[in-house]
Amino acid sequence: MTLLDRVAEPVVLEGLLQVAVASLLALVVLGVSYRRSLDLESELGRAFVRGFVQVVAMGAFIGVLFSVPFVWSGGVILAMMAVAAWISKDRGEGVPGVLRASLVSILFGAWVVIVTMLAAGAIEPTVRNLVPVGGMIIANAMKTNSLALDRFRGEVASNRREIEAVLALGVPPGRVISDYVTTSVRASLIPMVDSLKSLGLVYIPGMMSGMILAGANPIYAAEYQFVIMAMLFAAGGLTSMTSTLLVRRYAFTEAEQLKRFGEAGDDADRAVGE
Repeated sequence: MTLLDRVAEPVVLEGLLQVAVASLLALVVLGVSYRRSLDLESELGRAFVRGFVQVVAMGAFIGVLFSVPFVWSGGVILAMMAVAAWISKDRGEGVPGVLRASLVSILFGAWVVIVTMLAAGAIEPTVRNLVPVGGMIIANAMKTNSLALDRFRGEVASNRREIEAVLALGVPPGRVISDYVTTSVRASLIPMVDSLKSLGLVYIPGMMSGMILAGANPIYAAEYQFVIMAMLFAAGGLTSMTSTLLVRRYAFTEAEQLKRFGEAGDDADRAVGE
């Protein structure tokens, strides 16, 4: 089946009607933001439109990928990781080495999980399975990394004088900033931990529901959903831990002085940004 054949299917039109209804609900949020002067409607509106365009484009792209060899999916996964790192770095804007740290940590965290679960058979070695599941893993790694970077930047900015005072006493930079790194990692994992705590009680994920509606064994659907959640947690944890360790290293000069966040990013990041 070609891409044009898929677009012409009646279910696509039905989906557009559902998108319109969901968009009306989103407009309510934008209206409330405007009335309360939260100044979020511009960012929320752009994010909403951008998300719709991107996810539909990805759906069409995956439809094309179904007809190509499996090896192509590796390139798609790597491209996803690169885009995720580029998006995630904005939450740590001004942190020295933020782009490099984001790219390395997402590559490491997501790739380890994807390769391991491919070997275990939890992800089938097909484009139809690898790209969607891999995308979920990468997206969660990106969100966790963003939360960790944002918290790290805030912690250092709020405690800069204290950090510099302790450094002046001769305490090694790694020890001075270790508490802030720990706080950043913990904060980044809170959403995932809460999701695990509520799994099956409050939170019934879409994949499990979809498998049950498709006729799968409900117990197996529950088991597989837990596998997915465990993969997301592992990828997020590895990513945030790696990212904060890297930015901790980049945060200091060779003279063991704290860099000015927002003023002393590394040349590589600035060159990429230009």
